[in-house]
Amino acid sequence: MTVTLTPGAATLAQLHSIWADKSAVTLTKASHDGIMAAHAMVAKAASGGDAVYGINTGFGKLASVKIAPADVATLQRNLILSHCCGVGEPLDEATTRLMMVLKLLSLGRGASGVAMTTVEIIESMLAKGVVPVIPSQGSVGASGDLAPLAHMAAAMIGAGEATYEGDRMPAADALAKAGLTPIVLGAKEGLALINGTQFSTACALVGLWGAWQNAATAVLTCALSTDAIMGSTAPLQDAIHTLRGHAGQIAVARAQRALMDGSQIRESHVEGDTRVQDPYCIRCQPQVTGAAMDLLHFAGRTLEIEANAVTDNPLVLVEDGLIVSGGNFHAEPVGFAADQIAVAVSEIGAIAQRRVALMVDPTLSFDLPPFLTPDPGLNSGLMIAEVTTAALMSENKHLANPCTTDSTPTSANQEDHVSMAAHAARRLLRMNANLNVILGVEAMCGAQGIEFRAPLATSTALQNAISALRTQVPTLGEDRYMAPSIEAAAALVANATLTGAVDLPAFVKGHAA
Repeated sequence: MTVTLTPGAATLAQLHSIWADKSAVTLTKASHDGIMAAHAMVAKAASGGDAVYGINTGFGKLASVKIAPADVATLQRNLILSHCCGVGEPLDEATTRLMMVLKLLSLGRGASGVAMTTVEIIESMLAKGVVPVIPSQGSVGASGDLAPLAHMAAAMIGAGEATYEGDRMPAADALAKAGLTPIVLGAKEGLALINGTQFSTACALVGLWGAWQNAATAVLTCALSTDAIMGSTAPLQDAIHTLRGHAGQIAVARAQRALMDGSQIRESHVEGDTRVQDPYCIRCQPQVTGAAMDLLHFAGRTLEIEANAVTDNPLVLVEDGLIVSGGNFHAEPVGFAADQIAVAVSEIGAIAQRRVALMVDPTLSFDLPPFLTPDPGLNSGLMIAEVTTAALMSENKHLANPCTTDSTPTSANQEDHVSMAAHAARRLLRMNANLNVILGVEAMCGAQGIEFRAPLATSTALQNAISALRTQVPTLGEDRYMAPSIEAAAALVANATLTGAVDLPAFVKGHAA
């Protein structure tokens, strides 16, 4: 399937669908006139006598060096090759494709000065499955994601590496196998391709979607935990949350209350229940995870704006007849958004981990057997699964430290303040994977605890979630080799199998839905 996007108007839902489905993408034809008008201005400037940064000059600290018209094409090629300095594990293909889509959107705004052939080669690579190999480390987030985007541009000119039909090979071979011809970059085109925030933004978007999926799952797993410990639902009353007024808090409380509606376990102790002081990990779930959801929605709006932004330099202002240097390549908004997502992910995991600890502790879990095993002593049950969640919670706390405050000067002090948005965004993959495990273990504990409450039954919604869990993770009787069960539970969180078994409101599911 090919998706047609309008530059400046792409939505998070569209981008999520393109990322998840690995769709081909084209720009609406209405964008072509603007692209060509900007290109014509660049061509005119390149043939003129005046020095124009990025068109007939060197780059960065070398901006004062004038380049002869005959060397403009060589200048652009040299720029790409010299900036291919990325290291580390390659970015996954889906995120790389998203990065290419974001670059298309930026170029499509008609302020970058590239030729239509440059736009078309990106569209063709997406359509034919030629995916550049992008090392994941090397960007400081200003002047844009230079190294990662250089590796993308290198594949477009037949240098570097790419994958085709799952095989990694020289980019020239991948293009040839797909029936594509490498392009020759004209004036400013190399700079337009490597200046920009598309690597950081793509990674941050993927981190955002993973965080939303985890946040939605946390609402479900907390409902399981609350029923497992026979916790009070009085703190979920709507009036409590509307009095405070935060949208996330209100939505989480309502969603959890709906998930638990009809539980025989809950109804068994409604009358005369004086236990309104459950630990905060139960009682304050709406306040904590709801606040995290509000943060995710805020970060999502920032990233939606950035996904549609023109972030290269210099910019071609066609209506004003100007080519002007600016600083849109600085990825501070993306870095801030990534830092916010990281804090949200860490806090969702921190409160969830305490619920795991609550359920396995016989002094706190309200008559559940120690470590949720039917034969404690001979069996250790979920004792060390809880320890694993503690390890991952601690790791996420360290990873949540802000990256945007860690600027360092680069490029001979020309780029003397940078955003560090690239690794701010990239670390979200690891953090979400850790949170998948924490929530997967919480689901295991909650389901195990509810099953100990038989013959009392939980709600239909929560039983549906337990049934989905049990397709991959059997009830724990005697001790068994636990790692595969934890891995399976984490996968059920990540792939939305658990949340797919219940009905959650749109606000809670966010743009991961």
